[in-house]
Amino acid sequence: RRNRPLHSNMDRGDGNVKYILTGEGVGSLFLIDENSGDIHATKRLDREERAIYTLHATVVDKRTNETLEADTEFNIKIHDINDNEPKFSKDLYFASVPEMSDVGTSVIQVTATDADDQTYGNSAKLVYSILQGQPYFSVDSDNGTIRTALPNMDRETKENYQVVIQAKDMAGQMGGLSGTTTVSITLSDENDSPPRFANHTFRLSTLESAEVGAAIGRIKANDADVGRNAEMQYSIVDRDGQDMFTIISDQNTQEGVIRVKKQLDYEKQRTYSFKVEVTNTYLDPRFMYSPNPPFKDDAMVRVTIEDVDEPPVFSRNPYIIEVHEDTAAGSFVGVVSARDPDADNNSVKYSIDRHTDLERLFNIDSVNGTITTLKGLDREMSKWHNISVVATEISNPRQTTRVPVFIKVLDVNDNAPEFAMYYETFVCENVQSGQLIQTISAVDTDEPLVGHKFVFSISSSNPNFTIVDNEDNTARILTRRAGFSRREMNTYLLPVVISDNDYPIQSSTSTLTVNVCACDSRGNMQSCNTEALLSAGLSTGALVAILLCVIILLMIVVLFAALRRQQRKKEPLIISKEDVRDNVVSYNDEGGGEEDTQAFDIGTLRNPEVMDANKLRRDIIPEMLFPFQRTSPIKDNADVREFIHGRLHENDSDPTAPPYDSLATYAYEGSGSLAESLSSLESGCVEGDQEYDYLSNWGPPFKKLADMYIGKDTARET
Repeated sequence: RRNRPLHSNMDRGDGNVKYILTGEGVGSLFLIDENSGDIHATKRLDREERAIYTLHATVVDKRTNETLEADTEFNIKIHDINDNEPKFSKDLYFASVPEMSDVGTSVIQVTATDADDQTYGNSAKLVYSILQGQPYFSVDSDNGTIRTALPNMDRETKENYQVVIQAKDMAGQMGGLSGTTTVSITLSDENDSPPRFANHTFRLSTLESAEVGAAIGRIKANDADVGRNAEMQYSIVDRDGQDMFTIISDQNTQEGVIRVKKQLDYEKQRTYSFKVEVTNTYLDPRFMYSPNPPFKDDAMVRVTIEDVDEPPVFSRNPYIIEVHEDTAAGSFVGVVSARDPDADNNSVKYSIDRHTDLERLFNIDSVNGTITTLKGLDREMSKWHNISVVATEISNPRQTTRVPVFIKVLDVNDNAPEFAMYYETFVCENVQSGQLIQTISAVDTDEPLVGHKFVFSISSSNPNFTIVDNEDNTARILTRRAGFSRREMNTYLLPVVISDNDYPIQSSTSTLTVNVCACDSRGNMQSCNTEALLSAGLSTGALVAILLCVIILLMIVVLFAALRRQQRKKEPLIISKEDVRDNVVSYNDEGGGEEDTQAFDIGTLRNPEVMDANKLRRDIIPEMLFPFQRTSPIKDNADVREFIHGRLHENDSDPTAPPYDSLATYAYEGSGSLAESLSSLESGCVEGDQEYDYLSNWGPPFKKLADMYIGKDTARET
């Protein structure tokens, strides 16, 4: 496309002027005719990509290439056309508005953008309109705010709405471009619906044996609201129902659960009718006084009680019966009574649980429940007897009931009083008349109503002692004369009569033993007769003698143990010569002489090179299927120490070696010398054939030997 041309005053139209264009987009977007100065656009220009371009033009002489006019800057501005439609930021919007909202309540604002020039014409001036969603909603044409258009929009009638909004440029005129978006509007719940019972009469039934707190049925009201607005609470209105039943609300199911409040009895009342009321837990004051029906509902509940075969019921629980301990066997103790609470009123029979009456002291009449004694009772043995009486329906033996019967045994004065303890009484030989020698008291196993009152007396006149009653259930024993002698009599027996004050009066005679003892001037006892001393315990001298004997016996035992320890010898670790751990091998065979090589090969001990490497140890039992291969000593090594180290390594790595320490001996004198053996044993030649000149080459240690043999050879040759 041709744009406005450039023209220089230096251009005289003779074709000697050349136009040069530089700057942004030159060559790619813009070209210039170098002869005429016309500027051309090579491709379509987009204002939204770039609205203005800055270029530079230069005029030069074609012949001399001289600049005829200075560099000139100019701008190319792209004019906007309406080539972009409005666009919303989202294709789908979500919004909510409370139900029953007033007309004109704002829901959400949606806005669109247009890439065209906002300052040039109406290409980017937008107008909003609603294409779908009328007559429920409207939209502000200027800013795109969506509002409610109808009053009392009820969520329970319709909850979701799809609204389509259009944005059109060119101020909404014909030929403008447009874009659309969808708004999903949900009516949020308000507590505008009261709870309602679908059925205003509920019939329930339960057994009379239902436990307190047990649920007997459920009732349900409906509420068109949701969530918190649909939560309901139930209550019993009638007094008759409040006494026997209670109702709670199940928060999960919004049901009313009816429970038993008191124990039911079919024989007393067989049906119950009461009213139940339901209301919302959370109320909205805006709707409580609406012209609609009251914001609560009620229903009648009828509960039918079903009969259950119940066990017998005792008239009392427990029974407490009193009986005197002197009651003879077969005497009357008391009566228990039970009846069948059912309408049939079946007969019952009675029995005693013998596990609670192991001594079989009582019996019961199975028909009338009369309890009698089988044996005499003794309060001093047991004050209470706890038995269980069982009542059983005759027509249905599985229906039984137990009741505890506590029988208290009342006391009868049938035991006489006696000394409270054993008294050790003594009197001094030098005692004076009227001297107190003992204070006594008494006990009685009976249990009087008022309290014990004992009377003490001596059965007959006693010339030696007298008794004085202290009137507090104690008495004093006094001497009636002065001076007693152990030689004449060392023990006196004093009978004391003790009586109680209950009816019938019980008395007993207890004997007090009085020992005559020698005392000092202060009245302290020093010694008594033999019986008194033995009764009082061992003397100090006797205890010392016994202690010395024990010490002597202990010393003898210690001395004997020391002698035995010295004589004891330590036993050897290995007793038997055949023990497998005896690994020392000895040889006592002297052989058959130097010429006898068949009896014993002594060379085997001297030269280990000829030893049988496949022989196993003789001190253990082989456990391997193949023998352990021993390596022969190094032929060129004559060091005995290395030989021993080699044997030690073989034994350490030998898998057939025993797990304990063992001793191995070797008769090894080395691998030989360069001169080999000097012995004549096994010599293959005679003495005269030997040459000894080499001895002189062995060094100083063999000089004398060389002189001796070489000299001998010389003499022989001579």
